[in-house]
Amino acid sequence: MPERRRSTFRSPGVIDATLLAEGATPDEATQASAEEVEPVEPVELATASADAAEAAAPPRRRRGFRPAPETAGGAASDAPGPEPESSAPADADADADADADSSSDSNSDTEAGSDADSESASSSDAPAERHHRPRHRADHLRNRRPSSGARRLVALSCTTAILGVSAFGAVAASADPKDSPSLFAQEQAAAEDVIAAGAADEIVSTPAAADEGPTITSGLSTASVPFTGGTQVTVTGEELDQVGAVSVAGVPATIVAADENAVTFAVPATRADALGGVEVQFTDASGAIVPVEETVSSIAAAGVELSSTTVAPTEQLDALTLTYTSNPAIDAQLGYVLTYWSNYNTGEYTVLSGVDCANFTSQSLVARGWAMDAGWYYDRATGAMSASWSSSTAMRDWLYTRPDLATPLDDSQRGLVKVGDIAQFDWDGSGDRDHTAVVTRVEHSANGTAVWVGGHTKDADYWNVDEALASGGGSVTYFSLR
Repeated sequence: MPERRRSTFRSPGVIDATLLAEGATPDEATQASAEEVEPVEPVELATASADAAEAAAPPRRRRGFRPAPETAGGAASDAPGPEPESSAPADADADADADADSSSDSNSDTEAGSDADSESASSSDAPAERHHRPRHRADHLRNRRPSSGARRLVALSCTTAILGVSAFGAVAASADPKDSPSLFAQEQAAAEDVIAAGAADEIVSTPAAADEGPTITSGLSTASVPFTGGTQVTVTGEELDQVGAVSVAGVPATIVAADENAVTFAVPATRADALGGVEVQFTDASGAIVPVEETVSSIAAAGVELSSTTVAPTEQLDALTLTYTSNPAIDAQLGYVLTYWSNYNTGEYTVLSGVDCANFTSQSLVARGWAMDAGWYYDRATGAMSASWSSSTAMRDWLYTRPDLATPLDDSQRGLVKVGDIAQFDWDGSGDRDHTAVVTRVEHSANGTAVWVGGHTKDADYWNVDEALASGGGSVTYFSLR
């Protein structure tokens, strides 16, 4: 171990040269204290003392070591010899001063020296055997206080206080805002200020308007039509290309044309005795009713007298109203057929036995108002008639040349057929026409369109076309008359 040195300086006393010559140690040769000797320069005194000790002293020992006095024979004496003046009190005082001023490392060394001096002072029986007791690493240092119950109590109290404050804060945060209205109002106001401050930096996008589907914004282009049907009627609005179906009095109507802004449909025929107003309703592809936003002007155009209580200009309806009326020309044609289908009009026309169907159809067209010409005629005076008057195939060929009078239709277009039109049958599928009749009734339903005809040869007023095809075979075609 390195030589232990005190942290305070003490000047040595005057060395007696006589005792030193007799073999005494430098400590024993010291006769006077530092107070009795004139002070010398510390450096010179330390140098002289060191030189004398080096010349006379045995090998270096620990400073706290005290060898036993030797006898003249060189053996250790049991009797205590003259003991040098103990410096324990002074050392103790110096150690106390050093404990207050030195660092922790210095305190450690001084504590060990102080312990040794205290032990030496208390053991008066064996002063020569004093040795410095080495300090165990488990011993407490003077500047380190052992843990005590009071300190633990203080630490525990502080921890409890911290936990209590935290718990109180959590309870206060979770409390119902109603229990502290002022605090809740302050927090709400602060939140609103934050939102208002950030609103200027936010980009607010307006959501795209939802697709509201088709809407009708006008009335019917024609408010009344003949009961025979076939009249084309138009309505306007928005997104009308999404209209999926049109019905008149619950009967499906054929959509002739449709785009985003308008829909045109053909009015189905009805019975001659079913006259009056009926509802026209529009639905989209899903079957939902298309709303009608009818304006006051369109209502006035329909001939309805308006008043302040009639209807609001922006009232939304579920349907429009169409009126079936009687057509004098068609009424006259249909009346002639129903009058002479079984009681022939021999007073005005020649009867062609067994093949009178085309002859009787031509007579009904004259009743309708058609005028004879060189291509189609009958001479009452002579009974002469054109082939187009009396032959089904010749009539077909002549009507093909008169688009101003008629439009050909096949059976797949039955929905466009109306009362007063002409029906022709090909019984054997040869391509010519074997029978001609006048359409006397048309009905539209969810199952399709049913057509009835009246005429001669097969004398009938209402003969169902489907039953005729089932019994005679072949096919049927039509001419839609203008």
